[in-house]
Amino acid sequence: MVLEDMLYFFSSSGFMNISLSQVFMIILGLIIIYIAISKHAEPLLLIPLGFGMIIANIPPEVTGVLMQPENGQPGGLLWYIKLGLDKGIYPPLIFLGIGALTDFSYLIANPKLILLGGAAQIGIFISFILANLIGFNINSAAAIGMIGGADGPTSIYLASKFSPDLLPVIAVAAYSYISVIPILQPFISKMLTTKRERKIRMRRLRVVSKRERIIFPIVTTILVSLIVPQSLPLIGMLMLGNLLKESGVTGRLAEAASRFILDTVTILLMLSVGVKATAEVFLSMVTLKIILLGAIAFIVAMASGIGFAKLMNLFSKEKINPLIGAAGVSAVPNSARVAQHIAQETDPGNFILMHAMGPNVAGVIGSAIAAGMFLSVL
Repeated sequence: MVLEDMLYFFSSSGFMNISLSQVFMIILGLIIIYIAISKHAEPLLLIPLGFGMIIANIPPEVTGVLMQPENGQPGGLLWYIKLGLDKGIYPPLIFLGIGALTDFSYLIANPKLILLGGAAQIGIFISFILANLIGFNINSAAAIGMIGGADGPTSIYLASKFSPDLLPVIAVAAYSYISVIPILQPFISKMLTTKRERKIRMRRLRVVSKRERIIFPIVTTILVSLIVPQSLPLIGMLMLGNLLKESGVTGRLAEAASRFILDTVTILLMLSVGVKATAEVFLSMVTLKIILLGAIAFIVAMASGIGFAKLMNLFSKEKINPLIGAAGVSAVPNSARVAQHIAQETDPGNFILMHAMGPNVAGVIGSAIAAGMFLSVL
């Protein structure tokens, strides 16, 4: 009897049920955690994501953490946590926190910089076309294209709507490229600009009034949502967070959105993405195609922003430093900081950070609009 009990115990353990592909995915999760910690590569995002991958690939039929509720029995813990991702709840809440952290005054002070944020979205549509041409259906192609926006929550939001099966691959690709911005952006920027262009000094931005900062999120929400209604969940929450920050009377709510809600939802969102990263999804040629398309989207997005800045300089008396065009992707504020670093490498007295923040925050709005366009049309 004791021997039978022992045999039953071992037969129901994870060691007896785990597959080689699941072992590989657990190792991949460990590698992601190692890179996040040792290289400080988006650790707030990649650590819960990597841990979620480990949890998902410990045989779920044994752990029961992903079990659906049935026959009156409750489901597993992660099944409930994952609902926030499946129902599209977490990404808008992330946008609420981002809005409460973001200063839009740089964009308000020089509105033409929104064009650079728009130009950087070209990478999304180029990658969308390429993905469709190489065999992805039009909905999956749209979700893959969003990687070019350098906007993880928007990529996840669109993937959850259009292609849930590819969501973990798209999320990992998006955040992987966001984490290598300090390497990728300088390479592309230096390749596409001259030393003389990198030395361009821009005029100091004007002071934006409190009234302007309060009106901006309200007007933006109304106009953008009327033009692209499907973007409202993202744009609305982004601008609500910003209004809480700028109103001057809701400091506690702004702090809650930017710290407690944002941090909590980030853990739940990335854990949910990691949990979806099973061996069946990752170990295929589809994964390699998505990673390649994501790289193309990212490179084209940065190159488009730089190219459009150079085009604007042909028709403008006030020259724009093209480096800020690469900050048109919506990785706030990383890409703006990298643009500043590149400029100071060439000219230590050149300060373009505030200018780079304009297209940077415009990129956040632009990627949400692009997602809304895809949702409206497709």
